[in-house]
Amino acid sequence: MYTPIKWYQPYVSTNDPCPPIEWKSYQTPPNLYLGFQPAGLPQYSLKEALCRGTLWPVLFDPYPTPIRGERK
Repeated sequence: MYTPIKWYQPYVSTNDPCPPIEWKSYQTPPNLYLGFQPAGLPQYSLKEALCRGTLWPVLFDPYPTPIRGERK
């Protein structure tokens, strides 16, 4: 299943002076899950495509940033 935000638990050392971060996240772009670009994909209008940075809605991802250390 496609999920743009991935989570992992980093190693927490007992000798680390900083408070531990229990969960870290990173984002993956939607083109990783497309495989190839099929013919006939819907397209944004030219003005909207320039605002969003892509011509195709399936490739649009606003990259929201989750709150650091919190897993949803």
